[in-house]
Amino acid sequence: MLSGRRYRLDLTEEQSGFAERIGGACRSVWNTALEQRRTYRRRGRFIGYHEQARQLVEAKQDFGWLGEVPGHCLQQTLIDLDQACARHGTWKVRWKSKARNAPSFRFPEGGKITVERLNRRWARAKLPKLGWVRFRLTRPLGGKVKNATISRDGRHWYVSFLVDDGLTTSERHANPGSAVGVDRGVVKVVTRSDGRFHHQVFAREREVEHARKLQRDVARTMRGSARRRRAAARVADLARKIRNRRQDFAARTAHVLAADFELIVFEALAVRNMTAGVEPRPDPGRPGVFLVNGAASKSGLNRTILDKGWHRIELATRSRARHTGTHVITVNPAYTSQRCNVCTVVDRKSRESQAVFRCTSCGHIEHADVNAAKNILTAGRAEHAQAGPAVRVGARKPRNRVG
Repeated sequence: MLSGRRYRLDLTEEQSGFAERIGGACRSVWNTALEQRRTYRRRGRFIGYHEQARQLVEAKQDFGWLGEVPGHCLQQTLIDLDQACARHGTWKVRWKSKARNAPSFRFPEGGKITVERLNRRWARAKLPKLGWVRFRLTRPLGGKVKNATISRDGRHWYVSFLVDDGLTTSERHANPGSAVGVDRGVVKVVTRSDGRFHHQVFAREREVEHARKLQRDVARTMRGSARRRRAAARVADLARKIRNRRQDFAARTAHVLAADFELIVFEALAVRNMTAGVEPRPDPGRPGVFLVNGAASKSGLNRTILDKGWHRIELATRSRARHTGTHVITVNPAYTSQRCNVCTVVDRKSRESQAVFRCTSCGHIEHADVNAAKNILTAGRAEHAQAGPAVRVGARKPRNRVG
């Protein structure tokens, strides 16, 4: 089974500068190849990876800065671009900016990568043209290296190894027949159908106020100045700390879910659509004046949703499920918060508040998020029992609608 291992690098000043140049060259190749693909599309023609790789060999002879970086990193950039265009379309693939995108490049051939352990805390790896690089051995490598990705996060460089750990997916789960429905919310991050909650505050109020102060400091600096770079680095450091907490929470929650349940059911949430901005409402009687549209409150809700990391939790659960043999599926989220899990009647008036669900038909009272999680589990069990290659996993239509 393929797994990832991420370590913090200890690069010398010369190695750090060379890594920046490699990342810049890969970014330039990505943008140039993307523009070339779009130009061909405008003319009704097509250009693929093989032709662009041939032209890259010719360009390395004319531009010395392309020739000094590892050629496999540039070829891997073209492969990644080809896969992105095939998956999303040429016009939806984004450019790579020097300011917004941190440098990153991959060495795709694991046979050319040598890893040696120095002591209990340190190890080193030999990478093409970059030489020996030291990294903190925070966990065993545990397998044969397939490739290595170098990336910069803030002021530090990291290496991510893709290794084959030799493990296989378990054919039988430790708790056969167990299942759980998972409802993701803003008050409680994860609510399970068995009544348990998984929650954590990623950014405390003091840190939120400090982040606003740091952002004001950035706004008061001049663009391109050294003072602005230092202020932006302080903002990034705080954001990185919060992001690491969110990632750690997702990993711990995924470990508990995958270890305890054979079937895990999530809602198929379109987070991008849920966090879209509110369109302005022009006043028909007064040109140039807009009506109140609730954009301020909607922006606050969007920040809260994005802060919870809903998609990260689902990704971590799917990754962990490979080791335990857990099945992870998604269902249609329609009416899960308005349907009573006892009588299956749908009525939006049954949701009295964020935490209270009182069915207007049978009088059933329960925590609203737990009720929604039970509906998710019911829909997931029904779909998982009859799911086939051509069956779309989704929620069942409600038996009755009220109101």
